Amino acid sequence: MTTDQIDGFLAAIPLPAVMVDQTERFIAVNSGAEALLGQGIRGRHFATILRQPSVATAIEACLNDKESRTARHLSNDGAQDTAYTVTLRYVPGIGAVGGGAALVCFDDITEREQASQMRRDFVANVSHELRTPLTALIGFIETLRGPAKDDSAARDRFLTIMEGEASRMNRLVGDLLSLNRVESEERVRPKQSVDLAAHLATTLKTLAPVAEARGVSMELKAPQDSATVIGDPDQLQQVFINLVENAVKYGGDRVRVELSFTEREPSVRVPAARVQVIDNGPGIDPVHLPRLTERFYRADSHRSREMGGTGLGLAIVKHIINRHRGRLRVESDLGQGSVFTVILPK
Repeated sequence: MTTDQIDGFLAAIPLPAVMVDQTERFIAVNSGAEALLGQGIRGRHFATILRQPSVATAIEACLNDKESRTARHLSNDGAQDTAYTVTLRYVPGIGAVGGGAALVCFDDITEREQASQMRRDFVANVSHELRTPLTALIGFIETLRGPAKDDSAARDRFLTIMEGEASRMNRLVGDLLSLNRVESEERVRPKQSVDLAAHLATTLKTLAPVAEARGVSMELKAPQDSATVIGDPDQLQQVFINLVENAVKYGGDRVRVELSFTEREPSVRVPAARVQVIDNGPGIDPVHLPRLTERFYRADSHRSREMGGTGLGLAIVKHIINRHRGRLRVESDLGQGSVFTVILPK
């Protein structure tokens, strides 16, 4: 096989790939491998480029016994660490004096590993969130069966706490089911016409008792003309209720909801509706902002749990907005209040 034929063969492989012959030098490199390992590596000894022991050992063994091998290669693309599964196969009859060569292919498994880690983290977080109320319930049940068996005052107090813990578990399961449903529909475009002003007015009316109990005033500012977008009415209602309820619970004593329209929104490049939920609360440290929509991430874990939060609300909001091809922006600073902006294409 000629050099041109070897190069053509490697160019047809959709993965980064190199060939190392019995001289232990690169005799062929495709464009993917050049992007991964660097330009101008043809003819160089593989150990000067692939310095990770597992990969170097696998290449040496493959050239020696002509058996297939796999190894793991770690790199960095400038933004994050990347992981590759390295597959080695022996190709006879090519290379120096026809002694054969090792075909080395690099398969990027970074996303798979991240997805796997996310699943493990998710299971661990769910287990942790359920274990706390379950432990409390078991403890109170044991107490009611034992020392507090005939103490009516303690029984009433414990039952009230148990009801709260059971409600917390019920909210968590409900949010998990809601998140699963939203994720399953994320790639399905909604088709209904939604009147945003009417939905926002309904949201404030629904949350009025909660706001009144906390001494929070709510105000809606919307244009007089009908304001519609294509969307899922129930899911958008869920977004607005979540954001306004968060502002009422964690903001200050005033929440303002503003609806406006723009003929061209740069983030979605089309005419869009903009819904802003503005509070005058203590604000959020900017260090937390990039992670607010992660599942179970809380800027203030203790306060969130006290308020009955599950840590899934903003994750659900993010997936719903993604389904509507919109954007969610959060602006906040300590002592300056917070602004949550939902941008929806018209």
